[in-house]
Amino acid sequence: MSAASIRAATEVAAGTRVRVGGRIVLRDGDRARLSDALGAIDVFGATWPDEGALVEVEGLRSARGIEVETIQVHFVPSRFGHASSEHHAIGARARALETRAKILASIRAYFASQAFLEVETPCAVPSPGLDLHLAALSVGGLRSERWLATSPEYQMKRLLVGGLPRIFQLGRAFRRDESGHRHQPEFTMLEWYRAYEDAESVMRDTEQLVAAAASAVGFARDLSPPWPRIPVARAFETYAGIAMRDVLPDEEKFFRILTERIEPRLGIEKPVFLTEWPTSMASLARVVRGSTGELVADRFEAYVDGMELCNGFGELTDPAEQRRRLEHDRSERARLGLDVYPLDERFLAALEEGMPPAGGNALGVDRLVMLLSGASDVRDVIAFPDDRL
Repeated sequence: MSAASIRAATEVAAGTRVRVGGRIVLRDGDRARLSDALGAIDVFGATWPDEGALVEVEGLRSARGIEVETIQVHFVPSRFGHASSEHHAIGARARALETRAKILASIRAYFASQAFLEVETPCAVPSPGLDLHLAALSVGGLRSERWLATSPEYQMKRLLVGGLPRIFQLGRAFRRDESGHRHQPEFTMLEWYRAYEDAESVMRDTEQLVAAAASAVGFARDLSPPWPRIPVARAFETYAGIAMRDVLPDEEKFFRILTERIEPRLGIEKPVFLTEWPTSMASLARVVRGSTGELVADRFEAYVDGMELCNGFGELTDPAEQRRRLEHDRSERARLGLDVYPLDERFLAALEEGMPPAGGNALGVDRLVMLLSGASDVRDVIAFPDDRL
C-alpha cells in the first residue's frame, strides 16, 4: 500500500485502510496527533514516542481518525518544538507555498493558451544591467567575470532576434542590498515578450494572467480586466497636487514624491497601470508620443493596493540609441561611485542584426503570491527567506 498524504487520509471514507507518515506533535495516552506541513490527523491505539518523532502508521480510517494496526518509528529528534525549527517555520508557510504552486501552474497554463514558448537563460551573465538603482552580485570561479542576473532581459531579447516570437521565463533574479517586507536579494521573476506587438498587448496579458491566477486560488477580490491606465503626469496632479514638469529633472525628488505620496494610493479599488513615463526614465523602452502629444517613455507599471507588481515596456530596438543609453548609464554609475559593469556586447550585436518590435514585461512572482495569499511580508510566501539561510 502506498503512503497517502495526511490531507488525503482525512478525506477518505471510514473503514478505508490507509498508510500515512508524519511527525508527532501531540500525544495523550494512546492518542497522538500526526502532522505534516499541510495537514494533521489523530491516530489511536499505540504507545507513542516523544513529540517530534517521525512515524509511519497503517490502520483503518474511523470517524475520529486512524485506528492504528502497525507503527514504524523512523526518527526521534534530540530536540523539538522551539520556534526556529523547520517543522514550525515551513508549517507557517505551507499554505502560501501551496498558493504559490497553484499560481505558477496558472501562469504556465495562461502562456500555453497563448502559444508562448517557455525558455531558460543563464543566471551568471557577463553584464547584469546598468540601471542606476540596481546593484549586482558577482560570481567567482568562472573562466571570465560574471554577475548574477538582475533580469534575464538581454538574453531573452537575443532569443527574439533569433526568431522566437513569443517567449516567457519563470526564473531567479538577484539584486544586492535589497531586503525588506517586499524585497529579497534573490527572488522569482516572470518575464515575457511578444514580437511584433506593443506595450498594450503585454498589459492585456498582465490583466488576464493575474485574473487567472486569482481565480485559481479562490481570491475573492475582483481583479478582472480591464485595468485603468493612468499617465504618470496625471498621477502627480491627482494624488500629489503637483505638476510633474515642476519636479523634473530632479529625479530624486520625483521618486520621493512617487513612493511617498502616489504609490500608496494606486490600485486600492482596482488594479491600475501607471503609463507614459518621463523620457529620462525610458531605460530599455522606446520613446513615443503620449496622450498629450509630448514625448514619453513607452513604459508601464502595474499597482495593486499600493504595491508595484511589474515593470513593462514597448521595447527599444534601435541599436545605436540603446548603446548611447547604456554608455550614459555607465558614466552616471561611475560619477555616483557605483559599481560599473561591462556593456553586454553580444546583446548590442544582436540588436544590430535586427530585433522585431516587441512588448515585454517583468512581473515579481513573490509579490503576486503576497497579494493573492493575503500576506504582508514577502518572507511569508517563500520557502527560505534570506534571513533563514
